[in-house]
Amino acid sequence: MIPTYDKVHNKFKLNNRNYSYEELKEVAYSFIKEGKPFEKALGDFLADWLDSKDYIKTKTSGTTGNPKTIKIKKQAMVHSAIATGNYFGLKPGDKALHCLPTQFIAGKMMLVRAIILGLQIDVVEPASVLNFNTKKHYTFCAMVPMQLQQNIKKISHIKTLIVGGAPLSFNLKEQIKNLKTKVYATYGMTETITHIAVMPLNHVYDDTSNPRVKNIYHTLPNIKILQDERHCLVIEAPQLTKGKLVTNDVVTLYSNTSFEWLGRIDNVINSGGIKLYPEQIEKKLQSKITNRFFVASESDKILGERLILVLEAANNNLPATIFDDLDGYEKPKRVYAVSKFIETTSGKLQRSKTLELIA
Repeated sequence: MIPTYDKVHNKFKLNNRNYSYEELKEVAYSFIKEGKPFEKALGDFLADWLDSKDYIKTKTSGTTGNPKTIKIKKQAMVHSAIATGNYFGLKPGDKALHCLPTQFIAGKMMLVRAIILGLQIDVVEPASVLNFNTKKHYTFCAMVPMQLQQNIKKISHIKTLIVGGAPLSFNLKEQIKNLKTKVYATYGMTETITHIAVMPLNHVYDDTSNPRVKNIYHTLPNIKILQDERHCLVIEAPQLTKGKLVTNDVVTLYSNTSFEWLGRIDNVINSGGIKLYPEQIEKKLQSKITNRFFVASESDKILGERLILVLEAANNNLPATIFDDLDGYEKPKRVYAVSKFIETTSGKLQRSKTLELIA
């Protein structure tokens, strides 16, 4: 039987204490009135979750455009929580660590999973360097890449860790290879109520018949995928959203439940008739450039668009040998330096606005 959003699982605990539906309302009020800023955000969400409406309002991240406020059905959030629980085998009484801002959908969903699945969740202040009980064993946690990077020596007591919000650097992927913790990259957006697919980043064994096995996302239960005429991902998730959700993410489809992400169609560069995917070129350069960077384009009289590389640094000095492993048409024609990239409030890179700094 599928639980409904107006119920609190009897195994649910928040910071080591059980709460009923009504008691949780009092906790929300207390957080709002007396809590630290991160606790007030938590209280605001709990108050919204426990009110009489069947939806909540939340903001999109604003990665590719202006953030907008959308309504999400609470029962759809329940279905999302159940799908995650089923995929990772979460059980009532399992312990979860919550270290994300509750203003955003990923932070909200950590609480919903706990309430619906009956998890014992500990909430700590969202920060780069986290202050949590390293002697306690946690079954499940969600972080952004920066948190994983800054706390990598402290996560051995977390069984399963999902990481989203931004791509992981090559160096970070190398660091997690031998961790006991199972780490997964997530694919999703606010409209899909966080992730609808995950990709293991460690504990993955090479498959010689499919050398790209490590780059494949697998969907959660009850979610199917297809492509449109642009080769962009289309998501069918009837329990999460009405109709088909058409994305701007170009993918290679392996089945109706697995895919490889190639990049955003918004970012595709047509240079002399050749389509270039910046994200794929960036992947090839990750191990060679220590500063943050991204690949983009600028106008060119002959090619139409020419490839450029934008570096977060004081200067644009890069040895030419860095590009030796790239195909000729993949090599940037110019390198620009920007002192600080522009990001959304949730820490995601805003490429177009950063490019304006060059202009």
